Amino acid sequence: MRVIIVDDEQLARAVLREYLGAHADVDIVGECANGFEAVKTIAELQPDLVFLDIQMPKLNGFEVLELAGRATRTIFVTAFEQYAIKAFEVHAIDYLLKPFSQQRLDEALAHARARPAPAPAIDALLQDAARRNGPLERVLIRDGAKVHVIAAADIDYIEAQDDYVQISAGGKAWLKNQRLAELETQLDGGCFVRVHRSYIVNLERISRIEPAGKDSHAAVLQDGRRIPVSRSGHQKLRALLG
Repeated sequence: MRVIIVDDEQLARAVLREYLGAHADVDIVGECANGFEAVKTIAELQPDLVFLDIQMPKLNGFEVLELAGRATRTIFVTAFEQYAIKAFEVHAIDYLLKPFSQQRLDEALAHARARPAPAPAIDALLQDAARRNGPLERVLIRDGAKVHVIAAADIDYIEAQDDYVQISAGGKAWLKNQRLAELETQLDGGCFVRVHRSYIVNLERISRIEPAGKDSHAAVLQDGRRIPVSRSGHQKLRALLG
């Protein structure tokens, strides 16, 4: 079993190394001290199992799991009990609460050996867990080995591109592998509005609404860009902007 340890505390990683050393079939192929390193290492090494801390610099454990993808089998390791429900919502194999014993680690490994296949529909479970924990404060975009973190407040607008969305912020644009309808449910509805079947706009970026033809309108953003607004989108904007 090829294993990666992800924890920002060196002592915590050392404890896991020691406990895992009692299992001859476990090969620790990587260690990471933050979420960015974890996403890159998981992509490169494709481990069988990841021991993943939750509260870490740069990216937390749930964000790492979102970016790493559905094939990542995970045992969460944390000092914070309040994350347990969310951990199982995303179908983690187990949840180790620090400090834990050798026996408790052995039990978690036994669970991992008994469940060799990744849980089904983990992407949908991650999205549902995210909705239950409030609107997104930042959007994570994986670009090969790189990870871009975009604050939701910095987003100007989002455009559908088939199975992707193009997120525009500060004059730059990034593609994220997600449907527009899914992202819409995760954003703050008081700040972001679906104005068209292909567009979501940050209300703070709208300069004015202009007619664009018979029964159609356009939202003119502060940078001059024009976003098409459907009839239903116009009704939403009128209700929100007054």
